[in-house]
Amino acid sequence: MKTFISTLFAAGLVLSSSAPALADVIEGNWRTESGETAAISKCGSSFCIQLKTGTYAGKRIGKMKGSGGSYTGTVTDPADNKKYSGSATVRGAGLKLKGCALKIFCKTQNWKKL
Repeated sequence: MKTFISTLFAAGLVLSSSAPALADVIEGNWRTESGETAAISKCGSSFCIQLKTGTYAGKRIGKMKGSGGSYTGTVTDPADNKKYSGSATVRGAGLKLKGCALKIFCKTQNWKKL
């Protein structure tokens, strides 16, 4: 019995150490309202948003912190490089991204997961 328990314990350690970390719901490729593809991936303790296609391909347009579908941080307008306070909410295959100046003037976009 002791050998059986030791074997199960050792197998559990191997499985848990080799299992990939689960991705957060915000991670992945998203289709923006204007048709570009934006990739959201882990960068340090945050999530970075980078355009993959379109006129501004390669440009980082946001950095958010959070988990479980609710995020806050900054978003950048790629056309003029202005930064805004931002928030993002993920529900199913949709992402609602909001950028605000002075917490009064806000714009919202709805993106779809690819």
